[in-house]
Amino acid sequence: MSNKRLFDINSWKLISNQLEVQDKRLQESLTSIGNGYMGMRGNFEEGYSGDHHQGTYLAGVWFPDKTRVGWWKNGYPEYFGKVINAMNFIGVDIYVDGAKIDLNKDKVTDFHLELDMKEGILRRSFILEKGDNQLKFEFERFLSIVSKEVCAIEVKITSLLGSNKVELVPYLDGDVTNEDSNYEEKFWSEISKKVEANKGMLEMKTVDNPFGTPRFTVSASMFNELNNVDVSSYNEKSMYVANNYRNTIQEGETIVLRKYVAITTSRDWEESELNAVSQKIVESAKDKGYEVLKQDHVDAWADRWEKADVQIGGDDEAQQGIRFNIFQLFSTYYGEDARLNVGPKGFTGEKYGGATYWDTEAYIVPMYLAVAEPKVTEQLLQYRHQQLPGAEHNAKQQGLKGALYPMVTFTGVECHNEWEITFEEIHRNGAIAHAIFNYATYTGDETYALNDGLDVLVGISRFWADRVHYSKKTGQYMIHGVTGPNEYENNINNNWYTNTIAAWTLRYTLELLAKAGEDKKNALSIASSELSSWQDIIDKMYYPADEELGVFVQHDTFLDKDLRTVDTLLKEERPLNQKWSWDKILRSCFIKQADVLQGMYFLNHEFSLDEKKRNFAFYEPMTVHESSLSPCVHSILAAEIGMEDKAYEMYQRTARLDLDNYNNDTEDGLHITSMSGSWLAIVHGFAGMRTATGDLSFAPFLPKGWSHYAFTINYRNRLIKVTTTTEEVKLELISGNPLQLQLYDNEITLDKEYIGKNN
Repeated sequence: MSNKRLFDINSWKLISNQLEVQDKRLQESLTSIGNGYMGMRGNFEEGYSGDHHQGTYLAGVWFPDKTRVGWWKNGYPEYFGKVINAMNFIGVDIYVDGAKIDLNKDKVTDFHLELDMKEGILRRSFILEKGDNQLKFEFERFLSIVSKEVCAIEVKITSLLGSNKVELVPYLDGDVTNEDSNYEEKFWSEISKKVEANKGMLEMKTVDNPFGTPRFTVSASMFNELNNVDVSSYNEKSMYVANNYRNTIQEGETIVLRKYVAITTSRDWEESELNAVSQKIVESAKDKGYEVLKQDHVDAWADRWEKADVQIGGDDEAQQGIRFNIFQLFSTYYGEDARLNVGPKGFTGEKYGGATYWDTEAYIVPMYLAVAEPKVTEQLLQYRHQQLPGAEHNAKQQGLKGALYPMVTFTGVECHNEWEITFEEIHRNGAIAHAIFNYATYTGDETYALNDGLDVLVGISRFWADRVHYSKKTGQYMIHGVTGPNEYENNINNNWYTNTIAAWTLRYTLELLAKAGEDKKNALSIASSELSSWQDIIDKMYYPADEELGVFVQHDTFLDKDLRTVDTLLKEERPLNQKWSWDKILRSCFIKQADVLQGMYFLNHEFSLDEKKRNFAFYEPMTVHESSLSPCVHSILAAEIGMEDKAYEMYQRTARLDLDNYNNDTEDGLHITSMSGSWLAIVHGFAGMRTATGDLSFAPFLPKGWSHYAFTINYRNRLIKVTTTTEEVKLELISGNPLQLQLYDNEITLDKEYIGKNN
């Protein structure tokens, strides 16, 4: 594993002409593709015997793995929910003169690997020398964003010199395991299979589990077509079906295999229907044809890019970084299914269990509000509303009232087994609440907030009211035994951010209840005594602060630590989470990610510029940014307080976190839920967009070295393009009615186009 740059700088593509044997896993992570329904790492169709991570994943398909240990305590989750590796349906074994092609062993030339982000297509090619003969291999695959169940693969073999016997074996293989499985246990069992000429079908089901969670059944059907075949056959074995094609390829000839695959799951169809549906879908794909499928897919990506692309002039690294992040986000989630959320690794790996974290509400929602239709964000909010019973279960497990939204989940029930996170990182409740506020203030529509949103907010507020305690000594409310956003400290008292977001949630809930009708209040069993109790907590909440330093204090004893800045660390000590013991990390002052500053980002409109400056100057120098979620918050705040160089430095870190492997951990998979950070750093940071007060405003600056940047936002039934150059800021109303907004300190009316001077 290394943090070297694996791909050339290109505004729309990742391109490499080097097979990275030592960094194969990293190369696979970076060339992952998906379509929101399924996805996989950049594995080779023909297989690879060297060190790599074979991974294919299906949205919403997971398994409750065992977590019970000897020091089990009351309230622990029963299981650790994890995304599970699904069957390998891209496989195409290739034999030349009886020998299997394996790039870990075979010497090849002219290797080329390319992820086309504009079109959503993965391509690869190389030349194999066999004695005096030469064969060129070309691979292309995509997961359709038009027909979500369809994967299409094209393999071309061209004889450049001489003739060879070639065999191609497209297959479906359900005999797969997770890299993070305990004792190499397997999660799949075979239900049925069928294979005949040019066709194959394999049906798998997750094995039984002791926790009563639903089992998932998956059916895959393939259809293969080859332009030139001497002999064809088929075979099967346990959890495996394959077609076999043999031919002798003459010099100058090209063999083309097209493999169509359709994947269906019991999430969408009755188990009895799965095989018939998958076969029907694959037949339809085959009848439509590879080129038509591909063009439909490319056109659909063009439509997405038209709404969401960010153009940057003068900085090709920055341009590639933000497009890569947008591409991977849209490959993971585009709002089609309210049962789904955005996993921190998406379809690119198994780390973190692949489930839902608070990252979605904190980092994905602010971006998707602007780059997609409002219904996409409402789907994310509905996801949490549907899981309110699970959140109430989580609170009850801890002996508390209300709703505690999980740190990690597939169903709403907590399924993370680290005590310092599961029980103590309760600030995640605040992110759920803030997303409702964000949606209402951005869209100008409080309908959701006053209905389903209030169900969630009241549940969260009841939790906070029961989780705080009143200190008779100080006459204030406190929250002890928590972990804040900075996970490099556990079991602390009065984390400023947690106390702040708790009191804010109570205040926002009271504001909405004052607007809600009596029927809604009665439905929620709201009593006046409960409202009075919440107001008392708001009025008397304790917020640690230091008047001499002029900062909010991260928690009660933070200033008692040996306070050092990051520049005092040796290079060989970084990253801390890979070099230091956990004990040493917990006792240090070093901050993993924005904590106090997270609150100033969320509730930006409630703090003065001076407060932001003082707290940024105090905390950022102690922050190691070893969370992928950290750089964007610091970039946005740095931009606001006039630290333009720091804002750009943090932008580069979030935009190219995975491309440049900043934290030496991208081989495990991409940091999907932090990828919105590059967009946020430009739009909320460099362009200064704000909406929290219910009005739209911008305060752009242009980073050094950039000639311009431009982006489009969807705001209250309007499509607005913002372009910033060295001299001017241009706002264009592409569609919708005229709008009052603020540019710097000036109130303007946007009707078609407005050009102002860049301050």
